[in-house]
Amino acid sequence: MADSVQGFAAGSRLIELAEAVRTDPDLPRAELVALLARHGEHPAALTERAFTEQGAAELRAAAGRMGAVLAETDEDRAVEALNELFAQYAAPPRLTRHDGHRWHLHVDRGEGAGWGGWFLASGALELSRLLTECGRIAWGACAAEGCGRFFLGTGPGSARRYCTPSCATRARVAAHRRRKRAQAAERT
Repeated sequence: MADSVQGFAAGSRLIELAEAVRTDPDLPRAELVALLARHGEHPAALTERAFTEQGAAELRAAAGRMGAVLAETDEDRAVEALNELFAQYAAPPRLTRHDGHRWHLHVDRGEGAGWGGWFLASGALELSRLLTECGRIAWGACAAEGCGRFFLGTGPGSARRYCTPSCATRARVAAHRRRKRAQAAERT
């Protein structure tokens, strides 16, 4: 199972998979295959024999669990959740190079980890890396009403609250209109 490919970002894979499963908890195996392939997973690892329906179910469950971590806004609770994932699913780190990928770090428990264990261990590693590099939670669920999409916010400045500039603008406009209505109501 891949963790690093030329131009590949583990965080993007994490976000896309968690968001896809948040949107459709019963995401079909074929869609999971397409998503994993887009993120550099080797075709041999995605055959029906290598990535079974049971593997797909494990991956969906793991993505749902990572979604809870991505939605966590309290830093201490996020760290506790990440440490719990490491305790349950991680093994000592090892460098590996397989399936044409560059050298990359794995912390899962090897081939016996299964798709869920692999995703939880590699996802915890990526979020921990972001937390330590940024010095804060660098991910979240969009705060815009009716959205909730997961995002990474690794840029400089304050922590992000919205998945896109359009959600931020929509939220700002809605808040402005609420204030105007409240002011108008106070005058009458």
